[in-house]
Amino acid sequence: MSRYARILLCIVLSLALVVAVGITAISIFNWNWAKPWVEGQLGTLLHREVQIEGRLEVDWKRPPKGAGWRSRIPWPEITANNVRVAQPDWTQSDVDMGRAQQLRLLVDPGALFANTVRVARLELKNADLDLQRTRTGSRNWTLRETSETSDEPAKWQFALQDLAMENVKIRIRDPSLELDIKARIDSLADNQSSGYAVGWQAEGQYKEGEISGQGKAGGLLALQESSPAINAPFPLEAQLKFGSTSTQFEGTITRPAQLAAVDLQFRLGGATMADLNPLFGTALPNTPPYETEGRLVGELASEEDVWRYEDFTGKVGSSDIRGTVQYHIREPRPLLTGTLESELLRFKDLGPLVGVDERQEKKNTTKRQPADKAVPVDTIDTDTWDMMDADVHFKGKQIVRNENLPLDNLEAKIKLQNRNLSLVPLNFGMAGGSLRTEVELDGRNKQIKARLKATARGLQLRKLLRGAESMRASLGTVNADASLSSLGNSFAELLGKSNGEFKAVVTKGTVSHFLLEAAGLNIADMVIVKLFGDEQIMLNCLAADFDVKNGLMQTKAFKLDTDDAAIDITGTINLASEKLDLDIDPENKSLRIFTLRTPLYVRGTFKNPDVGVHEGPIAARAGAAVALGVIATPLAALIPLLNLGTNDTNECAPLMKTAKEKPKAPRPGKQK
Repeated sequence: MSRYARILLCIVLSLALVVAVGITAISIFNWNWAKPWVEGQLGTLLHREVQIEGRLEVDWKRPPKGAGWRSRIPWPEITANNVRVAQPDWTQSDVDMGRAQQLRLLVDPGALFANTVRVARLELKNADLDLQRTRTGSRNWTLRETSETSDEPAKWQFALQDLAMENVKIRIRDPSLELDIKARIDSLADNQSSGYAVGWQAEGQYKEGEISGQGKAGGLLALQESSPAINAPFPLEAQLKFGSTSTQFEGTITRPAQLAAVDLQFRLGGATMADLNPLFGTALPNTPPYETEGRLVGELASEEDVWRYEDFTGKVGSSDIRGTVQYHIREPRPLLTGTLESELLRFKDLGPLVGVDERQEKKNTTKRQPADKAVPVDTIDTDTWDMMDADVHFKGKQIVRNENLPLDNLEAKIKLQNRNLSLVPLNFGMAGGSLRTEVELDGRNKQIKARLKATARGLQLRKLLRGAESMRASLGTVNADASLSSLGNSFAELLGKSNGEFKAVVTKGTVSHFLLEAAGLNIADMVIVKLFGDEQIMLNCLAADFDVKNGLMQTKAFKLDTDDAAIDITGTINLASEKLDLDIDPENKSLRIFTLRTPLYVRGTFKNPDVGVHEGPIAARAGAAVALGVIATPLAALIPLLNLGTNDTNECAPLMKTAKEKPKAPRPGKQK
């Protein structure tokens, strides 16, 4: 062996001996003596106080696969027991940021030459973490000297490649979100096939409500912005409960730290949809209990986020619903769009939308419906109308109001923009005909400005009057038009201040006491019985023309024409007080003997009507009969009881011509 070869061999052996002696010395070195130095270095790195209150140990491990040239030398595995990490100086919390019974790190020594502390694996056992974000957005888990963001690059970089946790408890506080949650996180033993790396349980407060839940998630290191898997789908499964609201979902999130995209199979249910308003910033009404299931997709990478709930099905009360809706977060207000359908829709499930909220009445938080009032007095809540805009198309095949009011084929275009709510159109199939309406409600002022246009065509009395089929009666049809405007904050107030016109025509058909009683038309039933008794009446027509001023309906024309009588109805209907003041004057068309038919009156209220006979005319007739019987002959006493009839044999033609004229209404708040 040459002289240079021997020198080189000696150098190599000497270096190997030095390394071996160094490793041996490091292995047997009591690292607890170095704790003050280690604590100081970690404090400098983390910019907060670090203490190791237990033992500090160092062992040497084989590097993980894929370490490259660095895999030829052993890596130090540092184990620290009872570690304490203080809060940064800018916080005012008296609770440490973190405490761990055991902290174990496998460190890549080669990265230290690049001023990087690269931890190949971190194991955390029996730890408590306190994570806070201030109202200004500062986060105590950001490793900076102050709460302010700095453009200066940090002297040392920190990188974490693998994380394992056992009984790690975390408290998360964010006053801007009104969030205070305590959670426990544990690594899952078998996470290769499912993709889930951790299991979690949580409970706490969110927006003054109790929140709790459990679930599974992908590896938490994917939440790091520097993670190579940042754009990979992050699996997530959860069951959450917020007050009476519960939800379950399973799917993926892209870039969870920024919430770039969401794709979840989603289930949601609760006591009322109004409970979702503080959670999502929506303007949903109080509803009966509901549940729904569908696919929730979020496209959140742009400045304006879009959430889409696709092909969902669900129930609200006893009503079913399905469709797709999209929630577009934009300025100045979010926009809700979509198409909804229902096979069976019950009006009682829509009560809160029209000012009848049984749930709130039970809580004594709204006006109770007076026993003597038929029209809802509960206030229509417009406070949430400025939370979002909406453009939703709804179709319902079967609508149940009650067994006496058959409805079907509901179509509604619901539009809410800048506190203006319109339902144009709002159409129903009704009793074999159609009811087409347009409703506009302006909620920008203290009182709602309302407009209503309604057109009823071809409503069949046979289907309106329960029991008509069993009597095999030949019944006519109803056509009606209304145009009203008003100011108010409830349906009772809007009707009580309404202005406009109302017209209606009932064509040739039949009517009787039995049919009216079966249909629940109490006032009409009492009138028919007093006029005709309990017989079947052939109806040529009924035409009504009302002028409405400040809630007072005044008859311009109101006539009922039968084969043997023409009945003229005059008076008023007060929509504000719900009081009736009508006079009914019948005139026979043919000679009838022994008739005491006389004018009637209709008084009382919508709920408690009173139909009676005007005593003056009938007393005059009876008195005249007695006088003639005394003065003349008994035959003469029959003369006052004879009704010779009228010359007008059919009132329908002029009335129907008037009724067909389109009604008009002034601007809301103006009288005609």
